[in-house]
Formats: sequence, C-alpha cells, structure tokens
Amino acid sequence: MFGMLSVLAELQRELIVANTRDGLAAARARGRTGGRRPKLTPDQVHHAQQLYDAGTHTVQRIADLLQVPRSTIYGHLNKASIGRRPTAKATLEA
Repeated sequence: MFGMLSVLAELQRELIVANTRDGLAAARARGRTGGRRPKLTPDQVHHAQQLYDAGTHTVQRIADLLQVPRSTIYGHLNKASIGRRPTAKATLEA
C-alpha cells in the first residue's frame, strides 16, 4: 500500500518539475528573465569602481552617495580589487 503511494507521489513530483521547466523555457523564449532587478545601473557600478580604485572614498561613503547598502557595493565591485587599493596613509606619503 505505501509502495503504491510513494510511486504516485514520485510521479506527481516529476510532472511538477517537468511543467516548471517547460514554463521557464517558454518565458525565456518570450524574452523574460528571472531574478531580482539590479539595484545599480552599469554607469553607477562603473562610477563606484572608479571611486573605490582611486582610494579617496570608503565603501560606506560610496554606498551613501549611491543610496544603497554597503553590501550592494561589495557585490558589484571587481572582486580582484577588493582589499588591494593603496591605503590612505600610503597615498598621502607618495
């Protein structure tokens, strides 16, 4: 009895997964994409990267300028540059 119920439940699950995949494929064919909209435009991301690379602004100051949380800035910064910019002290000495 339980074996038969488990087979039916598995079949139902497979149908749900197949229908979900078909629905997502149809939506992509219509040009729709899933996920959350980005908070920053590409121009804002470029500007934030320039400010960060220059070493004159902290991440918090950049976040305040763009009116987004600090974590959003970290999410958009080039991962290779995080923590590699010159410190303020080194910039003043040069």
